[in-house]
Amino acid sequence: MALLLAMSANYCLALTQLTFPLTSEGVDSRYDYDWAVLRTAMEKTRPAYGSYRLHQSDVAMSPQRVLQEMSAPQGRINVFVRATSSELEQRYLPIRLPVDRGLLGYRLLLIRADDQARFAKVRTLDDLRHLRAGLGKGWADVNIFEAAGVEVVEGSNYEGLFGMLEAQRFDFYSRSADEALREFDERRTSHPGLAIESTLLLQYPLPRYFFVRRDAAGEKLARRIADGMEIMLKDGSLNALFQQHKGRLIKKTALFKRRLIKLPNPDLSPQTPLARSEWWINPLTGQ
Repeated sequence: MALLLAMSANYCLALTQLTFPLTSEGVDSRYDYDWAVLRTAMEKTRPAYGSYRLHQSDVAMSPQRVLQEMSAPQGRINVFVRATSSELEQRYLPIRLPVDRGLLGYRLLLIRADDQARFAKVRTLDDLRHLRAGLGKGWADVNIFEAAGVEVVEGSNYEGLFGMLEAQRFDFYSRSADEALREFDERRTSHPGLAIESTLLLQYPLPRYFFVRRDAAGEKLARRIADGMEIMLKDGSLNALFQQHKGRLIKKTALFKRRLIKLPNPDLSPQTPLARSEWWINPLTGQ
């Protein structure tokens, strides 16, 4: 009996519960890679930390709802992934390892197909300032574009932003190098007037982190996720997942042929692990 009780206690102690958000009720493949990384990190740390249960929330959550649920002690989720900002890092506990190896900061533009000639004339950041960017409400890169002097039109709904672009509410929708192709392919039928701009590549440092609550359970979970991701980097499984989900799309974009326009990120934390070069991808080479 004592042995059974001890085994039961150890099991309860070791079982880690993770609930991540459902972000949209429509087509939304943006987070498939992130959750694959999270699942693999948990699996890699099973010997050291014990069993885990990973599942997605039952209801779709807007970005604002995700933060509300994370701020509530009994919220429906206890981990999320997002481009970092100083506000997020103060409110929640970041695992400061770039989940997508920094790819989020390399941006292609979704535009209206009829506007391609207009964008082909854009050579500098000053040229870009004559155009309006479309972004989700509260997204980290809103501050980046505004600080660079580019007007931003915010949309409250991810799917709605594609329709706003078609309706000329703004001029371009900034997407990461892998998101742009995937989202364009997924919406060829529903939004036939859109295109991927063919000449430009925007770049700004924008690491994507997992975040957990700032409490004892969150600190333990953060250590486990960080340990798992470090193991993945060393054994090659992180790069294998990255290439599986993003490698083909990166090659297809031919980023090295595009005109590069750099934007600073004034909100970047000094704790960003920029010195750890092994964590950062160079999309121009794919390595």
